[in-house]
Amino acid sequence: MLLITCPHCGVSGEETEFAPGGEAHLKRFGPGSEEGEFAGYLFYRKNPKGPHFERWRHAYGCGKWFHVARDTVTLEIFGAYKATETAPPQEILDRIAARGKA
Repeated sequence: MLLITCPHCGVSGEETEFAPGGEAHLKRFGPGSEEGEFAGYLFYRKNPKGPHFERWRHAYGCGKWFHVARDTVTLEIFGAYKATETAPPQEILDRIAARGKA
């Protein structure tokens, strides 16, 4: 069971209180883009073994979207940050790097 803290309202809860939204930080392609780019956006996702950045929504709380950095093997959560941030905060990247050295 994942324990997630919403960066908007600060409420912590089990993953059942939140709704997953897939991979974070995707470059979106829409109408007018090349067929291969649009197909890649729609269908192709990373499936890494290790640290991964995902989108989540606080479905039974404030309802806002945010990003979570977690390890897909150990389910360790490195942190959460607002979806308006275009890149993970340095403190989360530092936690991921420190875990890799342990």
